[in-house]
Amino acid sequence: MLSEKVFIPTGYTHTADKGSFEWSAPSNIALVKYWGKKENQIPANPSVSFTLNNCKTITKLAFEKKDNSQNFSFDLFFEGQPKESFRPKIEKFLERIVIYLPFLKEYHFTIDTQNTFPHSSGIASSASGMAALAMNFMSLERLLNPEMTDDYFYKKASFLARLGSGSACRSVKGNIVVWGEHNDFSESSNLYGITFPYMIHENFTNYQDTILLVDKGEKQVSSTVGHDLMHGHPFAQQRFAQAHDNLSKIKEALINGDTTTFIAVVESEALTLHAMMMTSMPYFILMKPNTLEIINKIWTYRAATGIPVCFTLDAGANVHVLYPENAKDKVLEFIKNELVAFCQNSQYICDIIGTGATKY
Repeated sequence: MLSEKVFIPTGYTHTADKGSFEWSAPSNIALVKYWGKKENQIPANPSVSFTLNNCKTITKLAFEKKDNSQNFSFDLFFEGQPKESFRPKIEKFLERIVIYLPFLKEYHFTIDTQNTFPHSSGIASSASGMAALAMNFMSLERLLNPEMTDDYFYKKASFLARLGSGSACRSVKGNIVVWGEHNDFSESSNLYGITFPYMIHENFTNYQDTILLVDKGEKQVSSTVGHDLMHGHPFAQQRFAQAHDNLSKIKEALINGDTTTFIAVVESEALTLHAMMMTSMPYFILMKPNTLEIINKIWTYRAATGIPVCFTLDAGANVHVLYPENAKDKVLEFIKNELVAFCQNSQYICDIIGTGATKY
């Protein structure tokens, strides 16, 4: 098992005065949820996610050598405008990763970032944002150490992204990513995400995810606060054990093409995540009335048609509608006719399983 130490460089063979990189990294949607974490962004339980394709963050990183290497130095732009409210999160991220990227204080950075989806809408923008930034930093490290292997590059990028936002480690690669140690996955690690190592049944290739934007506002309770409430939660240990069991079940379903088990696990996981929020102290509810309306409509439609469409939720009110590619036309018609009415301003995003971060 690799330890964090493998990501601490011993020195660099090359230098770079200035330049820039640009990467996009997608959001991801967990099928088995991670909720609760230990020190240093270590997950309390393993998780598995679909990497998305269209919902992504595009980040350009320009770097220039500076004289004073005492402090971090960066300018931050979000969608072309200075964004001071992001600064504390980036500073915290740099403090966490400087031991693994010792050159960070030697440069002034200009970080220019944009999303293809609404920020803080319950679509994991911190995951895609931190993953995109980690990819850029790794491109700079590779400039200083051109001997670096691809395997190390991607593992370390996932490792660094995790230190910015836990689920960001699942946004580096595609199309299904496992994060957290689990007996069924010999290469799995708490330190970074790994690509699902088994052959996926054709039922799950090009899987569709239509995201219904029920509430685009900022969440009233951040995920960081929610994770912390799992410490001393009365049902925490049972929940962590359940996640291990569900990961085994969903592994088999993905290999065998078993959409019935897939649906049962994915929907149960979504509701369990929200049950953990409702039973923590203090307790909170991130679902909205329209979230429940959509869930009930999906259940009715599935029972009536036999089409294997299901829902999942992240830590928010929005609903991810998951379904196979061969049901796309019918499900989209159902979404337009029956579900869009429950979306804020009738907004929804059509997405599909993707392949991970992309360099521009």
